[in-house]
Amino acid sequence: MNQPSATPPPENPNPFPGTSCLGPIIRLAEVDSTNRYLLDAARAGEASGTVVVADHQSAGRGRLGRTWEAPAGASLLMSVLLRPEIAPDITIASVHLLTMAAGLAMADAVEAVAGFAPILKWPNDLLVGDRKLCGMLTESEITDGALRCVVVGIGVNVQWSDFPAELVETATACNLVSGRDISRDELLEEFVERYSVLLNDLNSVLSDYRERLGTLNTRVRIELAGEAFEGIAEGVTDDGSLEVRTDGGALRCITAGDVVHLRPV
Repeated sequence: MNQPSATPPPENPNPFPGTSCLGPIIRLAEVDSTNRYLLDAARAGEASGTVVVADHQSAGRGRLGRTWEAPAGASLLMSVLLRPEIAPDITIASVHLLTMAAGLAMADAVEAVAGFAPILKWPNDLLVGDRKLCGMLTESEITDGALRCVVVGIGVNVQWSDFPAELVETATACNLVSGRDISRDELLEEFVERYSVLLNDLNSVLSDYRERLGTLNTRVRIELAGEAFEGIAEGVTDDGSLEVRTDGGALRCITAGDVVHLRPV
């Protein structure tokens, strides 16, 4: 495969006025994975705050080993590199706040650009009804017990004409919901500005996330390796785990797994 080409970073390393954390933005025509690209760049010394955006990913990755596939230009495919110096309070135990902040920022960006408010689903998806609009994958680099960097990867379905048969019932896109064309660049700009604000003040992220999480007070099915159960999602712990009251009355804390909303939120 040919190496992906990147347009040179803009002369202004911070392309969006009012943002103090994020930039430059590196644009790629094609790459296997924006997360992989940025993790490699981080190991080579890439600056904190760098954003990589690709028109197409040949091997995009999602949570739990899944793939993320989209036609070229149909989705906003991006990753953000964050180091502890960009948010000094971030530790290995609080990396989840970066993902929560990204979910809040993207939900707000979609509402501002596309005119509708997606549902925030634990841990990091955006839904419209029961159809997936956006997914996120956060990966950390830890050396000798110290957090070196975090890469937050995001994929948002923005401008799709139709979905393949296997996704027709489970996915949607901004243009299909809003009934008009939606600009990936406008969505990117809104997200960068909003995410920068949250990164500068992470203190309110957890409470805002809890308030806006559509999973809470909802009947859910939890699918774990070798096990599945149903119950009511009651809360989110300080470490980001989902608290579910099972049908048998037990309170279980879920750190990773699939969550299915069983009724409208």
